[in-house]
Amino acid sequence: MRRTPPAGPAARPARHRTSLHPGAWWLWALALGTAATRTTNPLLLALLITVSAYVVATRRPHAPWARSYGAFLKLALVVLLVRLAFAVVLGSPVPGTHVLLALPEVPLPSWAQGIRLGGEVTAEALTFAFYDALRLAALLVCVGAANALANPSRLLKSLPGALYELGVAVVVALTFAPHLIADVRRLRAARRLRGRPDRGVRGLLQVGLPVLEGALERSVALAAAMDARGYGRTAEVPPAVRRTTAALTLGGLLGVCAGTYGLLTAEGGAYGLPVLLAGLAAALAGLWLGGRRTLRTRYRPDRWDARAWLVSASGAAVAALLALAASRDPAALHPGVVPLVAPELPLWPAAAVLIGLLPAFVTPAPVAPHPRKEPT
Repeated sequence: MRRTPPAGPAARPARHRTSLHPGAWWLWALALGTAATRTTNPLLLALLITVSAYVVATRRPHAPWARSYGAFLKLALVVLLVRLAFAVVLGSPVPGTHVLLALPEVPLPSWAQGIRLGGEVTAEALTFAFYDALRLAALLVCVGAANALANPSRLLKSLPGALYELGVAVVVALTFAPHLIADVRRLRAARRLRGRPDRGVRGLLQVGLPVLEGALERSVALAAAMDARGYGRTAEVPPAVRRTTAALTLGGLLGVCAGTYGLLTAEGGAYGLPVLLAGLAAALAGLWLGGRRTLRTRYRPDRWDARAWLVSASGAAVAALLALAASRDPAALHPGVVPLVAPELPLWPAAAVLIGLLPAFVTPAPVAPHPRKEPT
């Protein structure tokens, strides 16, 4: 008999060799979301949504967690409709002359000045609300693209050592969530077979107690298993290192908040970027020092290869070019509504948005799952 040679590197599963690092997908999506916050032009925002949707359609893996993109699209549509409804009911500070309809206005006391219920609804106010809501909707769609493209468990495994406990907690929660849903379905089916109600407050109370009991039993069993395997061990670090870690992390987070506020306001444009970069550097240094107290190893870690750099750089290029366009030509990226004019599509910012399509061509296509063969 001929002996089968041992499996080498070529025989290993191709998932970690062909799939992209999940952090690259999040950086690309967050950069597109940052670009969406720099403009209110509906044509550019629609182009950003189309770019993210095309990348998701071509590179979304065949996994249950990858189906969350549709939920984010529905959420973005709900945000858009709610913003328009508020503009109709509560009015808008934008003046307008094109009256679409006149609602009965509710008189309010003197202390509620500036708030209006009902009244005239103008086309300028609705257009301003639509532009503002579409920007938030585009940001939600970009976050949904990251959720649909990046594997959450692999992303949590890539967290630094200082966030190890948080990653373990989130992984356990994501693992137990399907069990809770299965328990609810099983108990509701059992109550229906016994002729008992499974809906309403009474059905919810009688189903919720067994579900919580099963969740507590699984939690206790998992805690015992994790304790037996050495989870939660920490290394001894000097007190000076602990104080330095806390100071760097807290100071870095405060610097990130102050820098972000400076970038979002017109008065803080001079100090916003330096403070943000300094805060990020301090926070990263604090996370690196905090990882020294965690004793753990990584099994088959995800590698940050050239494709991950290309994907991240494409998103960063879109954000940087749109920020540059917003400073050079603010009228094109923020079309006015008074007087009411049709928005125009600026050419080179639109071409910059198309750079976000690069991940659809440089990343590997998702592998279709093999169909299971039933035993005969």
